[in-house]
Amino acid sequence: MKRSMSVVFSIVLLLICFVSGQAKPPVPVKMMKGEAQVTALKGKADVICAGQKGTHSLKVNDLVRAGCEVSTGADSRLEMVLPDKSVVRFSEKTSFKLIEADVTADGKRAVGISVTVGKIWTKVRKALPGKADKFEISCQNAVAGVRGTVYRMDVESDQAALVKVYDGEVRVAGISKTKPATDSVAGPPKPVSGPTVVEGPKPVSMEEWVYIVKSMQKIRITSKGQAGEPEAFTEAEDMDAWVRWNKMRDQKP
Repeated sequence: MKRSMSVVFSIVLLLICFVSGQAKPPVPVKMMKGEAQVTALKGKADVICAGQKGTHSLKVNDLVRAGCEVSTGADSRLEMVLPDKSVVRFSEKTSFKLIEADVTADGKRAVGISVTVGKIWTKVRKALPGKADKFEISCQNAVAGVRGTVYRMDVESDQAALVKVYDGEVRVAGISKTKPATDSVAGPPKPVSGPTVVEGPKPVSMEEWVYIVKSMQKIRITSKGQAGEPEAFTEAEDMDAWVRWNKMRDQKP
């Protein structure tokens, strides 16, 4: 009887050791300045960085450097943590570029993400008082800057965009599309024109608008860069699988 119990105990011990060896804890990865870390991934996401040949697939704990471009596949979702502990998440079929992701030892932050198409959700860590701070999510027609809030930006294929704020305030501004100056060409001397009338005040172009969008407000930007007035939205009309997933993830410590 004792021998049988000894054999059973030995088998159980071996099984425990085997399972413990298979279920290794994830290896912690140290995040450096200018990097973001993948903390959750459902489906597929590819990244390409300067100096690389072709794209490679991301996995949890991978680091994404500033300057890298990422695209998520169909039915995919991606979550990344930035050096300041802010969280950004991307829906399926989203393409974006990590412009910068810096935070200094004294808390000065500079974060920039440009979305080509798709959806991004941000949970921004509040900035330290008195510190110069930049946290901007942009698309072709608008840029949204914050100092501690929860908001999202949806960008359509025609570059129409929608910004929704869930907590805090977001400054949303149009992006100027000024034409680059043309190079002057040398030629024969030309007479100097006489005095001219100075142009008076003119209406602000649609590329120069700025709005402060508050909690539970949204703003739409057309494909031509024109913005409507901020308007309220309700939690009920907003709820879908993407929103539920983000709110669930936001509750995690």
